[in-house]
Order: sequence, then structure tokens, then C-alpha cells
Amino acid sequence: MIRDLALGAAALALVACRDPAPPPPARAEPVASSTAPTSAAASASAAPAPEAAKAKGPDAYPWLATPGLEPRPVDTLRSRFVPPAGFVRVEVLPKTFAAWLRDLPLAAPETPVRSYDGTTLHPASDRRIAAVVALDVSHADLQQCADTVIRLHSEWRWSAGARDMSYRAAAGLDLPWARWARGERIVPSGASIQWVPGSKPVADHASFRKYLDAVFAWANTVSLEKQAKPVAAEQIQAGDFFILPGNPGHVVLVLDLAKKGDETVALLGQSFMPAQNAQVLRPSEGGPWFRLDPTKAVDTPFWKPFPWASLRRLPE
Repeated sequence: MIRDLALGAAALALVACRDPAPPPPARAEPVASSTAPTSAAASASAAPAPEAAKAKGPDAYPWLATPGLEPRPVDTLRSRFVPPAGFVRVEVLPKTFAAWLRDLPLAAPETPVRSYDGTTLHPASDRRIAAVVALDVSHADLQQCADTVIRLHSEWRWSAGARDMSYRAAAGLDLPWARWARGERIVPSGASIQWVPGSKPVADHASFRKYLDAVFAWANTVSLEKQAKPVAAEQIQAGDFFILPGNPGHVVLVLDLAKKGDETVALLGQSFMPAQNAQVLRPSEGGPWFRLDPTKAVDTPFWKPFPWASLRRLPE
């Protein structure tokens, strides 16, 4: 139903990397061609840490219970990516978004990045991709860049027992889970959208997943930026994101942080256009940790540099 809604109302279903204007056909931003496979030195930095925590299951990451999940999880962000020599992961409070992201399940290292229709977009040898997240993608062009931030934020809150999640549509309408759970649905209404009665109340995770697809159909980088709050560079934490709204716009999510004195490095993740597997990025040199310098924009491999003024955070 949601897929038909999103595809049949293309002039209104504003996907995450576009602005509220009537969008052109979805297209990926041109990027440099892939380079050679990761060097031995870079591969060594991804070796599992001896103290790696045991991977957590569906209680913490609810989509892992999905029958036939692809891609399948084999380890976690924490276990695969050890901080550079001398750096130590920053302390995070239990049950926070930052702590949850640290144990995000990852697919096998040889996993390519695939689009929602199964097309291989980036082979496992693509130097710009450090890992693929073991997170399902809708069978429609929905879960793009801003949507993946919403997906992970909402799944974390679900796992923590929250049921008050609400995200904003590009048209300005609030999209609370509570309305979907009691049977209401989102439909086009002139140049905007509205909630209408449409189904029987269902409040399980399968229904929540359908709700998220509906959110992805109507939210985008513009609405995500408006819902989030600015964050100063010195206050950065995992779960924050750099966002440049526009037509198209883009978002990269801070997945983890490590420090050595005044130096900070980060693991960064994204999805992109067309809708595709969420991925951990690798900088142009070394990696997979990005060195963060508050005096310089954050340069990632698929987009123009993000200024620090673009750093945002969703309410926890």
C-alpha cells in the first residue's frame, strides 16, 4: 500500500534527498570512479577488537527478526572498526542513541551496496565504502539519505520502549507513529497531505515498519533539518548528522567517535539516491575513521564538504 502511494503520488511524495519543489526524476550525484580495493594497512584497522562486545539481537535492533533479512549481520561497528593508534572511543551513556549506534550490526565485508531493486551500485572493493549496515531497504525508492537517519533514530527509540516518535513531512505536517498505530493513513490533499481513517489499529513492529515507509515518502532533507537542532562542533556526539538540504540535498550520520587529546576521529555513515543499503564511509586517505577539525569542513567521498554549521541533532 505504502509503496503504491509513494510511487503513484510522485509529485507530492518528496523523497529524502530532494527539496519541497516538484522534484526531477531521482538521480545520484555524480561521483569519482571507484579506486582499488582497500590496502592491507587499512584492512588491519578493521580487525575485530579482542574486547569486542557480543552482537545484540532483535530486542536492540528490531529489524533483525525480519524473515529472510538481507543483508545478514555478521558482526558490529564496535567489533570491526578499532580506533587509530592512540585513540580511545569516547564514553557514552547506556541506552543512548550513541551507545546503540556503536553496536550497529554490519553485513559481511564482501557485501556490495545494492539499491532497493537489487542492482549493485558499489562493489565490495569500492574504496569509498568501509562496510554495509545489516539494515533492510524498502522495495521502493524510499529509504534514501535523510530517511536512513530517521530509520535508525526511530528504531533506536522503538528498541528503548518509546512509542511517541514523530517526524515532519516536507509539507509541514507532523507524522506521529501514534496516529498510524490507531489506523489513520496519510493521503494526498491538493498540494499537501492529510491524515484520514484507513485501517484497523495495529501497533506491532511490522506496522511500524510500514509507517516508516510512509514517513520516507513525505519527508526529506529540508524537513529533517527543520526538525533537528543545531549542534556546536565541540558538542558533537554519535547520532548527530551533517545535513545540506536542497534539490538534491544530502546527510551523513556520525556513527561513532574516538579521541586522543584534542584530536577527534569519527565513523560516518550514509544512504543515498536511489534508495540503497546504509553504508559506513571511508575517507579519501587512510580510514575508515575521519579526522575532524573544527576549522575545516568535513569532506566525505560522495558529496561536497559539510560546514560545521550544518551539524544537527534530533531530539532524544
